[in-house]
Amino acid sequence: MNGKLVPEKAAKVSVFDHGLLYGDGVFEGIRSYNGRVFMLDEHIMRLFRSAKAIDLKIPMTQAGVAKAVVKTCKANRVMDGYIRLVVTRGVGSLGLNPYTCGTPQIIIIAGSIQLYPKKLYDEGLSIVTVGTIRNHTESVNPQIKSLNYLNNILAKIEAINSGCMEAVMLNPQGFVAEATGDNIFVVRGNTLLTPPTWCGTLEGVTRNVVMKLAAEAGMDVREEVMTRYELYTADEVFLTGTAAEVIPVVKIDRRSIGSGKPGPVTRQLAKTFNRFASSNGTPIV
Repeated sequence: MNGKLVPEKAAKVSVFDHGLLYGDGVFEGIRSYNGRVFMLDEHIMRLFRSAKAIDLKIPMTQAGVAKAVVKTCKANRVMDGYIRLVVTRGVGSLGLNPYTCGTPQIIIIAGSIQLYPKKLYDEGLSIVTVGTIRNHTESVNPQIKSLNYLNNILAKIEAINSGCMEAVMLNPQGFVAEATGDNIFVVRGNTLLTPPTWCGTLEGVTRNVVMKLAAEAGMDVREEVMTRYELYTADEVFLTGTAAEVIPVVKIDRRSIGSGKPGPVTRQLAKTFNRFASSNGTPIV
Protein backbone atom coordinates (compact mmCIF):
# COMPACT_ATOMS: atom_id res chain seq x y z
CA MET A 1 0.00 0.00 0.00
CA ASN A 2 1.44 3.35 -1.14
CA GLY A 3 4.94 1.97 -1.57
CA LYS A 4 5.10 -0.13 1.62
CA LEU A 5 4.59 -3.85 2.18
CA VAL A 6 1.97 -4.41 4.88
CA PRO A 7 0.40 -7.56 6.36
CA GLU A 8 -3.06 -8.46 5.06
CA LYS A 9 -4.75 -7.59 8.36
CA ALA A 10 -3.12 -4.14 8.35
CA ALA A 11 -4.18 -3.36 4.77
CA LYS A 12 -6.99 -0.91 5.52
CA VAL A 13 -8.48 2.16 3.88
CA SER A 14 -10.32 5.11 5.38
CA VAL A 15 -14.11 5.16 5.29
CA PHE A 16 -13.69 8.60 3.69
CA ASP A 17 -11.74 7.23 0.71
CA HIS A 18 -13.72 8.10 -2.39
CA GLY A 19 -12.88 4.69 -3.82
CA LEU A 20 -15.09 3.22 -1.10
CA LEU A 21 -17.68 6.00 -0.97
CA TYR A 22 -18.25 6.42 -4.71
CA GLY A 23 -16.29 3.77 -6.60
CA ASP A 24 -13.98 6.59 -7.67
CA GLY A 25 -10.80 4.90 -8.84
CA VAL A 26 -9.38 2.46 -11.35
CA PHE A 27 -7.91 -1.04 -11.29
CA GLU A 28 -6.20 -3.80 -13.24
CA GLY A 29 -6.26 -7.57 -12.85
CA ILE A 30 -2.95 -9.18 -13.82
CA ARG A 31 -1.71 -12.77 -13.98
CA SER A 32 1.62 -14.30 -13.09
CA TYR A 33 2.72 -17.54 -14.70
CA ASN A 34 5.80 -19.61 -13.98
CA GLY A 35 7.53 -16.81 -12.07
CA ARG A 36 6.70 -14.08 -14.61
CA VAL A 37 4.13 -11.28 -14.54
CA PHE A 38 2.24 -11.61 -17.80
CA MET A 39 1.83 -8.52 -20.04
CA LEU A 40 2.75 -6.24 -17.13
CA ASP A 41 3.58 -3.17 -19.23
CA GLU A 42 0.32 -3.45 -21.20
CA HIS A 43 -1.73 -3.66 -17.99
CA ILE A 44 0.02 -0.68 -16.42
CA MET A 45 -0.36 1.43 -19.57
CA ARG A 46 -4.10 0.67 -19.54
CA LEU A 47 -4.27 1.58 -15.84
CA PHE A 48 -2.73 4.97 -16.56
CA ARG A 49 -5.10 5.52 -19.51
CA SER A 50 -8.08 4.74 -17.28
CA ALA A 51 -6.75 7.14 -14.64
CA LYS A 52 -6.23 9.91 -17.19
CA ALA A 53 -9.76 9.47 -18.49
CA ILE A 54 -11.17 10.22 -15.01
CA ASP A 55 -8.58 12.96 -14.26
CA LEU A 56 -6.88 10.87 -11.57
CA LYS A 57 -3.18 11.57 -11.22
CA ILE A 58 -1.31 8.45 -10.11
CA PRO A 59 1.52 9.52 -7.75
CA MET A 60 4.03 7.05 -9.22
CA THR A 61 5.60 6.51 -12.60
CA GLN A 62 4.63 3.55 -14.75
CA ALA A 63 8.07 2.06 -14.13
CA GLY A 64 7.63 2.57 -10.40
CA VAL A 65 4.27 0.79 -10.39
CA ALA A 66 5.71 -2.10 -12.40
CA LYS A 67 8.57 -2.45 -9.91
CA ALA A 68 6.09 -2.41 -7.00
CA VAL A 69 3.99 -5.17 -8.62
CA VAL A 70 7.02 -7.42 -9.00
CA LYS A 71 8.13 -6.64 -5.43
CA THR A 72 4.68 -7.55 -4.05
CA CYS A 73 4.61 -10.83 -5.98
CA LYS A 74 8.08 -11.72 -4.72
CA ALA A 75 7.18 -10.88 -1.09
CA ASN A 76 4.07 -13.08 -1.30
CA ARG A 77 5.82 -15.81 -3.31
CA VAL A 78 3.17 -15.55 -6.00
CA MET A 79 4.85 -17.29 -8.92
CA ASP A 80 1.57 -18.50 -10.42
CA GLY A 81 -1.27 -16.28 -9.32
CA TYR A 82 -3.36 -13.17 -9.67
CA ILE A 83 -2.51 -9.54 -8.92
CA ARG A 84 -5.11 -6.85 -8.26
CA LEU A 85 -3.71 -3.35 -8.79
CA VAL A 86 -5.99 -0.62 -7.43
CA VAL A 87 -5.74 3.18 -7.44
CA THR A 88 -8.36 5.06 -5.41
CA ARG A 89 -9.07 8.78 -5.51
CA GLY A 90 -7.97 8.97 -1.88
CA VAL A 91 -9.45 10.42 1.29
CA GLY A 92 -11.79 13.38 0.87
CA SER A 93 -14.90 15.00 2.27
CA LEU A 94 -18.44 13.68 1.92
CA GLY A 95 -19.82 14.73 -1.43
CA LEU A 96 -19.00 13.95 -5.04
CA ASN A 97 -16.30 16.57 -5.59
CA PRO A 98 -13.14 14.54 -6.34
CA TYR A 99 -10.91 17.58 -5.90
CA THR A 100 -11.43 17.52 -2.13
CA CYS A 101 -9.38 14.34 -2.01
CA GLY A 102 -5.75 14.21 -1.02
CA THR A 103 -3.17 11.82 -2.40
CA PRO A 104 -4.54 8.83 -4.35
CA GLN A 105 -3.91 5.42 -2.80
CA ILE A 106 -2.06 2.70 -4.68
CA ILE A 107 -2.89 -0.81 -3.50
CA ILE A 108 -1.37 -4.02 -4.87
CA ILE A 109 -2.76 -7.41 -3.83
CA ALA A 110 -0.89 -10.56 -4.88
CA GLY A 111 -2.79 -13.79 -4.36
CA SER A 112 -4.78 -16.32 -6.36
CA ILE A 113 -8.10 -16.57 -8.20
CA GLN A 114 -10.29 -19.35 -9.58
CA LEU A 115 -12.99 -17.73 -11.68
CA TYR A 116 -14.52 -20.92 -13.09
CA PRO A 117 -14.23 -24.60 -12.05
CA LYS A 118 -11.81 -26.66 -14.17
CA LYS A 119 -14.72 -28.83 -15.30
CA LEU A 120 -16.16 -25.91 -17.28
CA TYR A 121 -12.91 -25.50 -19.24
CA ASP A 122 -13.32 -29.12 -20.34
CA GLU A 123 -17.09 -29.11 -20.90
CA GLY A 124 -17.87 -25.46 -21.65
CA LEU A 125 -20.05 -22.72 -20.20
CA SER A 126 -23.77 -22.15 -20.58
CA ILE A 127 -24.50 -18.43 -20.61
CA VAL A 128 -27.55 -16.20 -21.01
CA THR A 129 -28.34 -12.77 -22.44
CA VAL A 130 -29.40 -10.35 -19.72
CA GLY A 131 -31.53 -7.22 -19.71
CA THR A 132 -28.87 -5.02 -18.06
CA ILE A 133 -27.19 -3.24 -20.98
CA ARG A 134 -23.53 -2.28 -21.10
CA ASN A 135 -22.78 1.30 -20.12
CA HIS A 136 -23.17 3.83 -22.91
CA THR A 137 -19.74 4.98 -24.10
CA GLU A 138 -20.59 8.55 -23.06
CA SER A 139 -21.81 7.43 -19.63
CA VAL A 140 -18.98 5.46 -18.02
CA ASN A 141 -16.92 4.38 -21.01
CA PRO A 142 -16.26 0.60 -20.83
CA GLN A 143 -12.61 1.32 -21.72
CA ILE A 144 -12.24 2.73 -18.21
CA LYS A 145 -11.64 -0.07 -15.71
CA SER A 146 -13.22 1.84 -12.86
CA LEU A 147 -13.88 0.67 -9.31
CA ASN A 148 -17.59 1.19 -9.97
CA TYR A 149 -18.47 -2.21 -11.44
CA LEU A 150 -22.16 -2.07 -10.58
CA ASN A 151 -23.18 -2.29 -14.25
CA ASN A 152 -21.37 -5.63 -14.53
CA ILE A 153 -22.53 -6.81 -11.11
CA LEU A 154 -26.20 -6.23 -11.97
CA ALA A 155 -25.72 -8.31 -15.11
CA LYS A 156 -23.94 -11.01 -13.10
CA ILE A 157 -26.89 -11.12 -10.66
CA GLU A 158 -29.25 -11.71 -13.59
CA ALA A 159 -27.03 -14.50 -14.89
CA ILE A 160 -26.80 -16.25 -11.52
CA ASN A 161 -30.55 -15.95 -10.98
CA SER A 162 -30.99 -17.62 -14.38
CA GLY A 163 -28.79 -20.52 -13.34
CA CYS A 164 -25.70 -19.41 -15.29
CA MET A 165 -22.26 -18.22 -14.21
CA GLU A 166 -21.85 -15.68 -17.00
CA ALA A 167 -23.93 -13.41 -19.23
CA VAL A 168 -23.94 -11.75 -22.62
CA MET A 169 -24.32 -7.97 -22.29
CA LEU A 170 -25.70 -5.94 -25.18
CA ASN A 171 -24.94 -2.28 -25.79
CA PRO A 172 -27.66 0.44 -25.91
CA GLN A 173 -28.11 -0.22 -29.66
CA GLY A 174 -28.75 -3.93 -29.09
CA PHE A 175 -25.39 -5.19 -30.40
CA VAL A 176 -23.21 -7.67 -28.55
CA ALA A 177 -20.71 -5.93 -26.27
CA GLU A 178 -19.09 -8.46 -23.94
CA ALA A 179 -19.69 -10.70 -20.95
CA THR A 180 -19.82 -9.32 -17.40
CA GLY A 181 -16.07 -9.68 -16.97
CA ASP A 182 -14.79 -11.21 -20.20
CA ASN A 183 -14.51 -10.52 -23.91
CA ILE A 184 -16.46 -12.70 -26.33
CA PHE A 185 -15.33 -14.37 -29.57
CA VAL A 186 -17.11 -16.17 -32.40
CA VAL A 187 -15.53 -18.78 -34.69
CA ARG A 188 -16.91 -19.24 -38.22
CA GLY A 189 -14.75 -21.61 -40.25
CA ASN A 190 -11.30 -20.01 -40.38
CA THR A 191 -12.60 -16.61 -39.28
CA LEU A 192 -12.40 -15.28 -35.72
CA LEU A 193 -14.78 -12.45 -34.85
CA THR A 194 -15.06 -10.19 -31.81
CA PRO A 195 -16.98 -6.93 -31.23
CA PRO A 196 -15.08 -3.66 -31.78
CA THR A 197 -14.33 -1.52 -28.75
CA TRP A 198 -16.75 1.21 -29.82
CA CYS A 199 -19.59 -1.27 -29.24
CA GLY A 200 -18.90 -1.10 -25.50
CA THR A 201 -16.19 -3.74 -25.45
CA LEU A 202 -13.16 -3.41 -23.19
CA GLU A 203 -9.91 -3.73 -25.11
CA GLY A 204 -8.85 -6.72 -23.08
CA VAL A 205 -5.19 -7.62 -22.75
CA THR A 206 -5.96 -11.34 -23.10
CA ARG A 207 -8.30 -10.48 -26.01
CA ASN A 208 -5.45 -8.78 -27.87
CA VAL A 209 -3.04 -11.67 -27.23
CA VAL A 210 -5.56 -14.25 -28.48
CA MET A 211 -6.24 -12.19 -31.61
CA LYS A 212 -2.49 -12.02 -32.30
CA LEU A 213 -2.00 -15.76 -31.74
CA ALA A 214 -4.98 -16.60 -33.97
CA ALA A 215 -3.64 -14.39 -36.77
CA GLU A 216 -0.21 -16.03 -36.48
CA ALA A 217 -1.96 -19.41 -36.81
CA GLY A 218 -3.42 -18.29 -40.15
CA MET A 219 -6.93 -17.32 -39.07
CA ASP A 220 -8.78 -14.34 -40.52
CA VAL A 221 -9.23 -12.17 -37.41
CA ARG A 222 -11.82 -9.39 -37.54
CA GLU A 223 -13.55 -6.91 -35.25
CA GLU A 224 -17.18 -6.80 -36.37
CA VAL A 225 -20.51 -5.60 -35.03
CA MET A 226 -22.51 -8.62 -33.93
CA THR A 227 -26.04 -9.40 -32.88
CA ARG A 228 -27.13 -12.46 -30.94
CA TYR A 229 -27.81 -14.13 -34.30
CA GLU A 230 -24.04 -14.33 -34.90
CA LEU A 231 -23.63 -15.96 -31.49
CA TYR A 232 -26.44 -18.48 -31.93
CA THR A 233 -25.26 -19.58 -35.38
CA ALA A 234 -21.51 -19.67 -34.67
CA ASP A 235 -19.37 -22.77 -35.09
CA GLU A 236 -17.78 -21.98 -31.73
CA VAL A 237 -17.95 -19.27 -29.06
CA PHE A 238 -15.46 -18.61 -26.30
CA LEU A 239 -14.65 -15.99 -23.69
CA THR A 240 -11.30 -14.46 -22.76
CA GLY A 241 -10.09 -12.51 -19.76
CA THR A 242 -7.17 -12.20 -17.39
CA ALA A 243 -8.90 -14.27 -14.72
CA ALA A 244 -10.88 -16.48 -17.12
CA GLU A 245 -8.03 -17.00 -19.63
CA VAL A 246 -9.73 -18.85 -22.56
CA ILE A 247 -12.96 -20.71 -21.78
CA PRO A 248 -15.41 -22.30 -24.26
CA VAL A 249 -19.12 -21.48 -24.42
CA VAL A 250 -21.37 -24.35 -25.50
CA LYS A 251 -24.84 -22.92 -24.91
CA ILE A 252 -26.35 -19.42 -25.13
CA ASP A 253 -29.97 -18.72 -24.19
CA ARG A 254 -30.63 -22.49 -24.22
CA ARG A 255 -29.32 -22.78 -27.80
CA SER A 256 -26.44 -25.19 -28.35
CA ILE A 257 -23.43 -23.63 -30.05
CA GLY A 258 -22.00 -25.75 -32.85
CA SER A 259 -21.83 -29.36 -31.70
CA GLY A 260 -22.69 -28.38 -28.13
CA LYS A 261 -19.13 -29.21 -27.05
CA PRO A 262 -15.90 -27.17 -26.93
CA GLY A 263 -14.70 -26.84 -30.51
CA PRO A 264 -11.27 -27.58 -31.98
CA VAL A 265 -10.35 -23.93 -32.62
CA THR A 266 -11.16 -22.93 -29.04
CA ARG A 267 -9.22 -25.88 -27.63
CA GLN A 268 -6.18 -25.13 -29.78
CA LEU A 269 -6.21 -21.40 -29.01
CA ALA A 270 -6.48 -22.18 -25.29
CA LYS A 271 -3.43 -24.46 -25.52
CA THR A 272 -1.47 -21.91 -27.56
CA PHE A 273 -2.37 -19.14 -25.12
CA ASN A 274 -1.32 -21.22 -22.11
CA ARG A 275 2.04 -22.03 -23.71
CA PHE A 276 2.61 -18.38 -24.63
CA ALA A 277 1.61 -17.09 -21.18
CA SER A 278 3.81 -19.55 -19.30
CA SER A 279 6.93 -18.48 -21.20
CA ASN A 280 6.48 -14.71 -21.50
CA GLY A 281 6.41 -11.91 -18.96
CA THR A 282 8.40 -9.80 -16.51
CA PRO A 283 10.50 -12.05 -14.22
CA ILE A 284 9.69 -11.96 -10.48
CA VAL A 285 13.23 -11.52 -9.15
